[in-house]
Amino acid sequence: MITLTGFADEISSELDIQLDVLESEQIHHLELRSVWGKNVLQLTDDEAVKVKRILEDRGFQVSSIGSPLGKIKITDNFDLHLEEARKAIWLASFFQVSYVRIFSFYIPDGEHDRYRSEVLSRMQSLVHLAERAGIVLLHENESHIYGDNGERCRDLLQAISSPYLRAAFDPANFVQCKVSPVSEAYPLLDEYISYIHIKDAVMETGSVVPSGEGDGQLRQLLQVLKQKGYCGYMSLEPHLQAAGRLEGLSKPELFIVASRAIKLLLAEQNIPWS
Repeated sequence: MITLTGFADEISSELDIQLDVLESEQIHHLELRSVWGKNVLQLTDDEAVKVKRILEDRGFQVSSIGSPLGKIKITDNFDLHLEEARKAIWLASFFQVSYVRIFSFYIPDGEHDRYRSEVLSRMQSLVHLAERAGIVLLHENESHIYGDNGERCRDLLQAISSPYLRAAFDPANFVQCKVSPVSEAYPLLDEYISYIHIKDAVMETGSVVPSGEGDGQLRQLLQVLKQKGYCGYMSLEPHLQAAGRLEGLSKPELFIVASRAIKLLLAEQNIPWS
């Protein structure tokens, strides 16, 4: 059984509106990234308590802390970043969730080899924090960071070699790096994937489109996951813009477009979801 979740801050900055739209789509989890215009790491303790109370009252659970950890330059100060990592891991424990989403630092163009050892050192420090708390860090592949393609994502995960560092597989981000997600990246990362981000993109332009309308090989991905018996989270991070045939749609409406697109693909593959 697939569990649908999503970055609800793409719906609205207001938590109640986020939950209303998710509820209308029968989605009862969310990836907590921001509420009330504040990134999750900026929430005060009182605000975190308020968010948790609202979620519990309305029957929602957090699937992952959508932190921006690792979204700094590899040359930026890392000590300050470690404090943010401690906050993210505390939030995961507070919301009783196993996962924190992270990245592997912005690298100057063409200098991945030069900064590899520093990337691994920093990632190992983050993993040590997570291990002590029993929290799993999910590395999301993204352009311009160290782990932007399949080979470097695998290098990172293999070198750290910890069950507390896994992959959040994002098809659209691979497309935007000119990588075919399923035919090129997936075989390298299969054993490390614990979480799926759902968005699609067009290889030629990098534009994000509803699932199944781009080059993200979403149908093939679902086929592979079904064969594998994957039964984890699929997190909607649609990044859709109100342009083209979607022109005039509001953010909540765009999220619903994304939700219904992946549900259609799941139905095509006879994959149940909750």
